[in-house]
Amino acid sequence: MNKVLGILAVILASVLWGTTGTAATFAPSLSPLLIGSLAMGIGGILQCTLAISKIIKDRHLLTKHFGFLIVGAIAVMIYPLAFYSSMRLSGVTIGTVVSIGSAPILSAIIEYISSDFRLTKQWLMGASCGIWGIILLAFSENNSTTNQYDHITIGILLGLIAGFTYALYSWSARQLMLKGIATKSAMGATFGCGGILLIPVMLLTGSALFDSLTNMAVCVYMALIPMFLGYLFYGYGLSKISASSAITISLLEPVIAAILAMLIIGEQMSLVGWFGVILIFMCLIFVTLSSITNLSAST
Repeated sequence: MNKVLGILAVILASVLWGTTGTAATFAPSLSPLLIGSLAMGIGGILQCTLAISKIIKDRHLLTKHFGFLIVGAIAVMIYPLAFYSSMRLSGVTIGTVVSIGSAPILSAIIEYISSDFRLTKQWLMGASCGIWGIILLAFSENNSTTNQYDHITIGILLGLIAGFTYALYSWSARQLMLKGIATKSAMGATFGCGGILLIPVMLLTGSALFDSLTNMAVCVYMALIPMFLGYLFYGYGLSKISASSAITISLLEPVIAAILAMLIIGEQMSLVGWFGVILIFMCLIFVTLSSITNLSAST
């Protein structure tokens, strides 16, 4: 039951994260670096504040495993800068699809290198469906962007960087939890340190923040709902299931992002794109079954 609740928590987090790309389009005058640093930075510092008592309680374990904390914090700092820049350059759908879609493979590689990854047929089938779904989504029609090919290419490369750092901070936070550190402590310390590292970026890029109420509202929403609340759900999920499973389940995020981009800001999705959505939902089913099977085998 705990693993099922963990899966549901990651799904809910993914739905909240899927709103970020569309929300960011309502503040086009803001740099993607500012949006990313504010959303993840403020959200991370709030997480740290909420968990401060547990962090103090676990301070000796956090100090002992300081390397995981530093790796996670640096990844948290880089991820939003790459992610929001990718969406700005290549469009909401492609940016989100590449960033999140590349993460399961990268996560599996990281866990394989650290000897934490156990390959199952169900996970492999789920990941395959998800990856093919991501590919179909990325190459579906997208008539809303007039970016030049070079910009889209750079956006895709930034999306791959975002996918790697997403996988990396998920893995490092999970490692802290496996060392006996409470979920709130691991997530709060990782994202709090990452948020502190993002403060200089906020200060350097924040000149347009107060130009309009819309700009401020977008940043407040991004920090409080997808980043703060979303990562509370994600942290709970990570405490119950592996990082690779959590990341694979979060392939739901680009589906939500693509649907919202189509309904609200006019990005188009072809039949090929919808087939990709179906494959991603199949991925969720396979990975969920895989996690439940692993739970049964371990009990």
